[in-house]
Amino acid sequence: VSAVAITITADAADVGKPAPDFAVKDAKGGKVSLAELKGKVVVLEWNNFGCPFVVKHYSSKNMQKLQETYTAKNVVWVTINSGSKASGSYLEPAEYVKKAEEQGSKATHLVVDELGVLGKTYGAKTTPHMYVIDANGTLVYNGAIDSKKSTDAADIASSTNHVAQALDEILAGKPVSTAKTEPYGCSVKY
Repeated sequence: VSAVAITITADAADVGKPAPDFAVKDAKGGKVSLAELKGKVVVLEWNNFGCPFVVKHYSSKNMQKLQETYTAKNVVWVTINSGSKASGSYLEPAEYVKKAEEQGSKATHLVVDELGVLGKTYGAKTTPHMYVIDANGTLVYNGAIDSKKSTDAADIASSTNHVAQALDEILAGKPVSTAKTEPYGCSVKY
């Protein structure tokens, strides 16, 4: 069971406001705390490796390329599974690490949020559901990974990657031009 300590405020995961703080144990036994990451850009990626929409982005290596590109630019990438044990999408921490390694994940941290506290705090609806937090701790993007709501990997090349766009803009010191989109994918299995 992952230990989760979260500060929750009304409408806590609103773009333009401070991102909800959290301190969680990652699946490898380390700790990840948003307060301790102040000064760094952070991506939160909700994940269920069995979801066809997640499969689209991992089988094509799209997600891993994003992770690798931006972690090389000092972005912290946190991949989170908020599936409950009863849902069938839950993986024990060691299994989650193994599956992520098999998929070639380049995430900085893997988090098993079996009670769904972190997911519900952020309002994560789908897998993938993506959030970008700037170096000041402000939520600057909330939504879909890209502009094409499909399970077809061929659509990736012709879609707008909202996460990459948001990251490129904030890393260049610019405001995020598309700060909120409707996330698509499989529902998070709380």
